[in-house]
Amino acid sequence: MSAASALQKAIFGRLSADAALTALVGPGGITDRRLSQPAAPLLVIAGIDSVDHSTASEPGEQHTVLLEAWSEAAGHKTVQAIAAAVRAALHDAALTLDGHHLVFLLHLDTQLRRDGKSRFHRAEMRFRAVTEHAL
Repeated sequence: MSAASALQKAIFGRLSADAALTALVGPGGITDRRLSQPAAPLLVIAGIDSVDHSTASEPGEQHTVLLEAWSEAAGHKTVQAIAAAVRAALHDAALTLDGHHLVFLLHLDTQLRRDGKSRFHRAEMRFRAVTEHAL
């Protein structure tokens, strides 16, 4: 399993098990793709960009993880609450990855927007992770 796949699996597991977050998005409210007719609120693992981050002695990768919270509620209040729950669950979390070691996972930023093409509000959250191959 690639480091990005292992990271996504671990993030999904952590978020799905978080009671505060699942109370906000409901059962089935965490996914890895935005559905054409989404039920809101919704949290999407929108993407993971990975680059080599090897040292002279250790192979590794750096990942930028993009998560999107979507809500139909008026204003940003709901997506702000979801973003806060996601940050609490993931920032500096000690996740176990299949075949890889998570060095760190840190929240970089959150941007709030109203989607101009729909009635949805969204929060885009970026996290930075570094992984190494497990020995």
